[in-house]
Amino acid sequence: MIDKVAYSYTLLRYVHDVLTGEFVNVGVVLFVPATGQLCFKMRTTIGRLKGAFPDIDRVAFVSSMKAVRRGLDHMASREKDAGLFRTKGDAAAVARQALPPDDSSLQWSPCGTGLTGSPEETLERLFQRFVTRYDAHTRHRKTDEDVWRPVRQQLEERNIAQCLQEKSIQGGLDEIVFKHAWKNGQWHVYEPLSFDLADADGIKGKAREWLGHLSAVVAGGKAEHFKPHFIVGAPTNPTLAPAYRTAIAILEKAPNNPEIYEENQLDKLVAQIEDEMRDHEREVSRPTVRH
Repeated sequence: MIDKVAYSYTLLRYVHDVLTGEFVNVGVVLFVPATGQLCFKMRTTIGRLKGAFPDIDRVAFVSSMKAVRRGLDHMASREKDAGLFRTKGDAAAVARQALPPDDSSLQWSPCGTGLTGSPEETLERLFQRFVTRYDAHTRHRKTDEDVWRPVRQQLEERNIAQCLQEKSIQGGLDEIVFKHAWKNGQWHVYEPLSFDLADADGIKGKAREWLGHLSAVVAGGKAEHFKPHFIVGAPTNPTLAPAYRTAIAILEKAPNNPEIYEENQLDKLVAQIEDEMRDHEREVSRPTVRH
């Protein structure tokens, strides 16, 4: 029979908004006071967090997590060699020495306790239960590149994808770089926008950003004349459909009368691009008649 020892554990929470109190568990710290064993496991990616909180500051989060791990490594080494001077408290007391309580987005949870014959196995079980339990259900959200991919494939099939190029539109107040553009008297620019986001505010916010970008570029009348075309991807969450329709309405109000194509209209868009390119090619190659 394996002798079991008492342990306590605390969870590290990422609190995105202190006002709403929304949080996601990102780590577990386990402490065995009888032996001074301190072990921990932390999330190393932000995949699930990005899905829940699209505006998370990745750089700040990664930096903070590295600091926590360094602090816990130091505490684990200290407790191992402390002997009679080991911390008498629980896991939270030790963890708070690595990351003192403050008003930052990383916070410690109240402690849980139990008995274990293998602290390492218990830590893994706790991590799977509280941190990665729902990771398998985290679905991939469509990106802007996902929205553009079927357009690119159809253009390649028609052998006209190479006709598109990157174009920077410089205005009086701002500049926009479009990756897909071609010129026929004016610049035709194509921008894929995925609205497969986590919430309505994010969807409408993305549309407002593009409304602002275009408005800033055309301000002052210094920009080259260009025609925007937006290819929009709908959210997979049906409850966000009203926000998606609002986002499209916002884009329609942008300067230069943008044309907007949804994913079920890609054939129409590609056919239009091909027809316009072929017409332009014929016009350019037509011999000049001299009188």
